[in-house]
Amino acid sequence: MNKRSPILMAIAAALSFLSLSCSSTAKHPAGLAAGTLSPCPDSPNCVLSEQEDSSAYIKPLAFSLPPEQAWQALKLSIQSMGGTIEQAEDNYLWATFRSTIMRFVDDVECRLDSEQSIIHLRSASRVGHSDFGVNRKRMEKLRQIFAREIEQATQDESKTN
Repeated sequence: MNKRSPILMAIAAALSFLSLSCSSTAKHPAGLAAGTLSPCPDSPNCVLSEQEDSSAYIKPLAFSLPPEQAWQALKLSIQSMGGTIEQAEDNYLWATFRSTIMRFVDDVECRLDSEQSIIHLRSASRVGHSDFGVNRKRMEKLRQIFAREIEQATQDESKTN
């Protein structure tokens, strides 16, 4: 084997990763389809609270505050985790998160269900097959931060009454 072969292989691998990283920034999530978040693909790099009969299932966020306050708490939670809110409407939110090293983009989508007092969640990787549980862990961390934001909002509300 030529002494340059390992170096060339390393350069080729780096360029491949760079190509994947750049391609992961080009997509946008589907958004709402018939009033719900899009289903997860068959790959294990997605979690969704509106897909109860799947291994991708994750519980939605529950709240007892007025929906507008819960929606604001969600936005603050996402931003405190380093997410970038790309689109926010009355009942739909899309945010992106980037991985630290390769800068891969993951999409987080949320749907507010005011009648049920829940926020449905979807978190999915744009590229690759497996995410090693990153999206599920992110949503569980979001759940914890959201609970703290809700608790803070409840305390603030009780002080003003």
